Amino acid sequence: MMQAASSGKYLDLCLAMLTRHFETPSNFLEKLKLPYGLTKKDQVLTRVHSALKDIADVVPLSPARIVTIVSDRLDLYRQMRGTSTHGLVIFVENMLKLEGGALGEVVRVSMLTKVVELLLHLDVEMGSWDNVLQDHGIFQMELEDVDDFTEDFLNDGTEHAREATINDVTLKSFAEKLDTLMVLTFEHLESCEAGGRLSEVFKTLLETFRNKVLTTCKSKFVQFVMFYACALDPVNCGEEFATNLVEIFVYDANLTCLRMRAVAYLASYLSRAMFMSASIVAQTLKRLVGWCFNYVKTKKGGVNPENDKLFYAACQAIMYLLCFRMRSLMDDPQSKSLLAGLPLESILSTEISPLKACVPSIVKEFLWQANAAGLVTAEEFDFADGLESEYSWVWGGKEELHKLFPFDPCLLRNSDRFIRPNFIYWSMVQRTYDEEKEGSSDEDGDEAFAVDNEENVMDYEILQCLEEQQFDEVDNALNKMSITPKDSLHKRFGGAVNKPMRMPSRIRPSTSPESL
Repeated sequence: MMQAASSGKYLDLCLAMLTRHFETPSNFLEKLKLPYGLTKKDQVLTRVHSALKDIADVVPLSPARIVTIVSDRLDLYRQMRGTSTHGLVIFVENMLKLEGGALGEVVRVSMLTKVVELLLHLDVEMGSWDNVLQDHGIFQMELEDVDDFTEDFLNDGTEHAREATINDVTLKSFAEKLDTLMVLTFEHLESCEAGGRLSEVFKTLLETFRNKVLTTCKSKFVQFVMFYACALDPVNCGEEFATNLVEIFVYDANLTCLRMRAVAYLASYLSRAMFMSASIVAQTLKRLVGWCFNYVKTKKGGVNPENDKLFYAACQAIMYLLCFRMRSLMDDPQSKSLLAGLPLESILSTEISPLKACVPSIVKEFLWQANAAGLVTAEEFDFADGLESEYSWVWGGKEELHKLFPFDPCLLRNSDRFIRPNFIYWSMVQRTYDEEKEGSSDEDGDEAFAVDNEENVMDYEILQCLEEQQFDEVDNALNKMSITPKDSLHKRFGGAVNKPMRMPSRIRPSTSPESL
């Protein structure tokens, strides 16, 4: 400390020497499995952080230098061959300790931003699996077929299979690191909430989300850091996150692709967040529908997926959100009244034809529920079953934003236990139509829709028993992610609707745009 304070030329050397202890020597990693090793680690790092604080007390500019040195060392450390998950976790643990310690006011933004960037890097790197699966039509397969497909595929001897086998080792490595670091971050957020600092930390996370995560095309898991922070404080953080996404969407100066991502995040978040109230969901729907209504009033001409892509993104977000939340909204008197007053039918029946441009399975499920709830009267639409309509791939663009559902189930093994208690799975959703009539004939379907709206509105209660999920090896678990949603029916949907579809219990993860 005396050397660091005595002359500026020694400051960086002293700080670098201290922060090098953030890196765990390879010959010490095995000792961390023993009580002695953990005790030794805690003793050393406690002294390191104490020394850094003492230097900051006498050299006020030192925290800024600490940020630069730690950031540079992290970049080098994670790129080193053989960097273990445990070693990387200890490095990040020290970064979060800096954020929560005496230097937090100065280093908070930089440390949290750097941690999120690291998570995002690992997240995106896992996207190397995407093209192999997509080439083999994984998105057209039923969930129960995925395991058999993976086994056959990896053993088929083709060039793709050999590439997948090689990449599988790398995928597991990234998944293990990402999963462990996500858990560490969740635990840090819990400590922030317990210490009354979550609102301060959330401001930084929100800014980092907007600048880093929302602008990234292949994020699948890192957005759950925001989800969990919101779950810890729904009234403040949860509502603020939703409000910010709405503002990004409605602000005309933002890039169209950013606005489309924002509305997809908004719909996925409110669909899945068990902690968000019906009133917030209803108010958000009111703003989205209002924007769509104003768009339709000024729009002339027929279907143009490229020019109207922002409108289609908003319509799909509305329908997707209502697929999950319509029943709970109809069971809340105020939300039901608000929902009944929305001009949904006038938007959907416009010549711009959002029902023909959005993902068919979302449209079908929405129309089934909206018919049963008395919100719209379905006309006859002819769909080709699948993940895309004739127009959706056009407005979705090369990023496939029409397939973006960022908060589909998180299948990282350890991270899931933090998310699961706050998460709405599709199997937990009660629809507005009578599911017992699902296998009925067309005549029964007509009769069911003739029932008065009030009789179709049943008491809503989220199932207490959460959906069973099997977390096999990471590669198989990741492969089990499915597109939202899958409809295996090959019939036309119309006023005399044939059959209610079942959306899969696990819906495709964020691929912004691509998925595993």
